[in-house]
Amino acid sequence: MDFGIESSMNKQIEKAWLELMELCKASPSVEEVTEIEKAFQFAWEVLGEDTWPSGEIILVHSIEVAQVVAREVGLGASSIIAGLLHNVSYEQRSKQVGLKEVEKRFGTQVSGILEGMAKINALGTDTVDLYSENYRKLMLALAGDVRVILVKIADRLHVMRNLAMHSSAVQQKIAMETSHLYAPLAHRLGLYYINSEMLDLCLKYTNPEAYQYVDDRLKESRDERKNFVAEFVKPIEEKLKRRGFKFDMKARTKSINSIWKKMQNKKVSFDEVYDLFAIRVILDSEQELEKSDCWQVYSIVTEEYQSNPERMRDWITMPKSNGYESLHATVLGPQKKWVEIQIRTRRMDEIAEKGLAAHWKYKGGSASSEMENWLANVREILENPELNVVDFIDDFSTNIYNDEIFVFTPKGDLKRLPAGSTLLDFAYEIHSEVGDHCVGGMLDGKKVTLRYKLKNGDQVAVDTSAKQTPKLDWLEFVVTTKAKTRIKVSVNEERRIEAENGKEILLRKLKNWKIDYNDELIRLLLKHYNLKLAQDLYYNISVGKIDTLAIKELIVEKETEATARQKVEEILPSDQMKELDFSTGNDYLVIDNNIKNVNHKLAPCCNPIFGDAIFGFVTINDGIKIHRRSCPNAKQMIERYPYRVIPAKWRDSTKRTSFQATIRVSGTDEAGIVGQISYVLSKDIGVQMRSINIDTVNGEFEGTLRVFVNNLDHLDFLIHKLQNIKGVIHVSRADT
Repeated sequence: MDFGIESSMNKQIEKAWLELMELCKASPSVEEVTEIEKAFQFAWEVLGEDTWPSGEIILVHSIEVAQVVAREVGLGASSIIAGLLHNVSYEQRSKQVGLKEVEKRFGTQVSGILEGMAKINALGTDTVDLYSENYRKLMLALAGDVRVILVKIADRLHVMRNLAMHSSAVQQKIAMETSHLYAPLAHRLGLYYINSEMLDLCLKYTNPEAYQYVDDRLKESRDERKNFVAEFVKPIEEKLKRRGFKFDMKARTKSINSIWKKMQNKKVSFDEVYDLFAIRVILDSEQELEKSDCWQVYSIVTEEYQSNPERMRDWITMPKSNGYESLHATVLGPQKKWVEIQIRTRRMDEIAEKGLAAHWKYKGGSASSEMENWLANVREILENPELNVVDFIDDFSTNIYNDEIFVFTPKGDLKRLPAGSTLLDFAYEIHSEVGDHCVGGMLDGKKVTLRYKLKNGDQVAVDTSAKQTPKLDWLEFVVTTKAKTRIKVSVNEERRIEAENGKEILLRKLKNWKIDYNDELIRLLLKHYNLKLAQDLYYNISVGKIDTLAIKELIVEKETEATARQKVEEILPSDQMKELDFSTGNDYLVIDNNIKNVNHKLAPCCNPIFGDAIFGFVTINDGIKIHRRSCPNAKQMIERYPYRVIPAKWRDSTKRTSFQATIRVSGTDEAGIVGQISYVLSKDIGVQMRSINIDTVNGEFEGTLRVFVNNLDHLDFLIHKLQNIKGVIHVSRADT
């Protein structure tokens, strides 16, 4: 077709269009090429040569997305047309076309896909903040029609391939969203190569040094791998030909991202990653002979090379929920190197290559029931108003890559669960109410607990009790997103009530302080306390973990920093101020080494001694506690309650006062060691000993000494004397 394309810019459009036409004409799954041509004509009339702010021609982007739909995803004419037209209704363009017009010209399937795309675009930006409520809406839009997901994945793959034209900040945001959402979705839908390419591109922009290192090493070792593969496949090919099999064998190198992840997770070098590639046997088999042919090939391979039974994966007897079928075996090949070999038929390979799209070809244009069930489950979770979006994102992007196990109900119904799932996950998979009331189960006539980790092929009966309710500690061992979400909703009801009380407290305080309550204020507080949700803030206020005075300190700007005396006056009643000494100035509370009044207490967590660097901490009900600056609790107190921390220092005095100190001592169990330590304490130094506790094991001892000393110098002298005892190896001061 000729649409009068003449300018240099138009040549870009023409080139992309001709490539799409070649793809469509070469694909047996693409019919109605005339409709695709009509869609291009329509897109050309609407979009013309308009460009994005980045300079990219919108129509070129649309055509290339349609190419991905046709080539990598493998969908038919309706989805290709949707790819071509997915920008004609974009709201941010001055010239746009309504969905009714699209439906009138190209039918309900195309307009339905574009309606789903429009819902995503209507969220405001091309990239949605991962920790926003809009993310829930984005997921819901995607979980409607499977073809919306597939076309959107094609759109995102094209964006990732052209990410270099964007700013660094946009690159990071798009890469983050892709790795959390679109790559896991591609994997879940069986689009393994798109998932791998997306994750490789994410690594390229988020960690370019790592990407380049692995890429360079792969190039360096290419010839070595090629020679190894030739040596490995030769005897297998000969045996398969003798048996009369028609087949292809090829090697596929792991993605850069998966190699890098394995290096990080296993803490190994590039050279120590043994499964850099997998060898694939693809059989030409009649459908009724597929399984037996694959098992025969497996037998031939394992006759030639020793197999590792723990690495055997049978996805032919029980395919993955996204339709993936294959036999995987790990065998010891030439040069004593482990190699993964994958055995499948042409049909299985097409499903592995094209994922869910191949199901349309083999299932008459519909998604598998497993996929529809999964999408329904996602929608059910997302529609729950109590859902914590942050947790859902983390679970979704992590768990979707897990292997699957297959478990049966007593009636023989099959349930697919992520590897590592427990009996409680299984109960929630049956029904939310069953999970809530689950108390255990029966497996082969034996009782099992909620924590029992299921194995492939288990047939489990769940026991319930009306008295059972979800517990917070269940979250420590459940695996599935459905179970986690339901448990959190149930146990969070009490937390929600507490949070409402905390919100009321905050609103009253703000009203008294004449401070407006608004979203900006809440964002400030969430950032300061490192919290993600406003409910967490209100809950912590209600239970006393966050002090409202600290909030006031944070949001009210003071012209001058409060003195130590002013800080104390704001918190303690006036009658408790009488005995406090600020005689050296307002900036320090002066502490006598003979503390006897009720307002000064030495903190038992660190037992300060005269001479230690100290500070005061103002408590509401217990006066002022004196802590060492090296106190293990100091960092938390200073960060969380800076307005209660006041400078303090000792007043030198001639009075002899005793301070409790704890000493840790260890060494070899010499004869009479306890007596020598006791002698040094009581006779040589004359200190007062409160307790001594020494344990000996395998010729070594550890002890704790609690003594009273006059000051820090006195303690240092005592430690020095103990270190000189024969058999004592280590002596140190302890906090308690």
